[in-house]
Amino acid sequence: MKIADRFFLVVICLLSFFSSISFAFDGPLQVKNQYPIFLHVNQPYLEKASSEDSLSMSLSHSSTYTVQSSNTWDFGMDMEITELNLRYKKNVKSLFEIGIDVPIFGFSEGFMDGFLGWYHEGFGFPDYGRKNRPLNDFLYEVRKDGNLVIKGETGMGLGDIRLAVKKPLISSEGFWVSIKGDVEFPTGSAKKGYGNGSLDTGITVLIDKSISQDIMTYWNIGYVFTGDLEGHQKIKLKDFVYGGVSVEADAGKAVALLAQLQGQLSIYPKTDLLAIDRNAYLFSIGGRYRSFEISFTEDINTSGAPDFILNLSYKIKL
Repeated sequence: MKIADRFFLVVICLLSFFSSISFAFDGPLQVKNQYPIFLHVNQPYLEKASSEDSLSMSLSHSSTYTVQSSNTWDFGMDMEITELNLRYKKNVKSLFEIGIDVPIFGFSEGFMDGFLGWYHEGFGFPDYGRKNRPLNDFLYEVRKDGNLVIKGETGMGLGDIRLAVKKPLISSEGFWVSIKGDVEFPTGSAKKGYGNGSLDTGITVLIDKSISQDIMTYWNIGYVFTGDLEGHQKIKLKDFVYGGVSVEADAGKAVALLAQLQGQLSIYPKTDLLAIDRNAYLFSIGGRYRSFEISFTEDINTSGAPDFILNLSYKIKL
């Protein structure tokens, strides 16, 4: 049994002990791609089309190992990332929703290399060369033509702050359509990998469609216009398409079970390295009880995404 399947069973067992009052669909899992070299370029997360007034806090932790080189590029990423993301959403007179995201990142050598080595060896999965480096040793360095682009270091830093406006287009029982535009400001250090040093913008179409009284689906498709990476040297990044689908099921007693798939195109110019050039796909499973949400995310294409992401969120309805 895969670790994702085990996690899903554990979530069901734990949440089944809780009880609560009435249930309301609350949208997709609050997960975004934490791959270090993609993280700073307006990374989307799936969300519902309907509007709300809320304040949420998400704590995510991920592990990444990509140490690869080509004739032009050198990528060294052996690290764990912890992100605290504060999100505020305000429904303005039912006309539109405004939102702000403030991410705070912590880069570290982490503590999970031993477990991941055991996991890969025990189940016969490839470890991508992880065993060739010391356990829990930090590395975050990107070079092009031998020249430094990003030099990360352990510690904490502010990421790029995002502002968004969502406008409902269709609102009916069991079916909602909205369009969202966002701008991400260069508030994070590009040289250290917390930001990209440029303005990013994006546009997304969001659809909520109920399948039954107990099942809701969420569909997102969008396009991000990336700015240049203004690190130790400037790198022109590619705009990218992204999309995803999430399914939320009412499990009773104010418990929701969720599964979702999201993907995106690569943002880097061609590097001749599959881990960077191929599309990224993330599969997430999780559960929600009242204001609390927990999820586990796996990289199912072994490219453009962390090995895994753990996420814990708490949302206050205002």
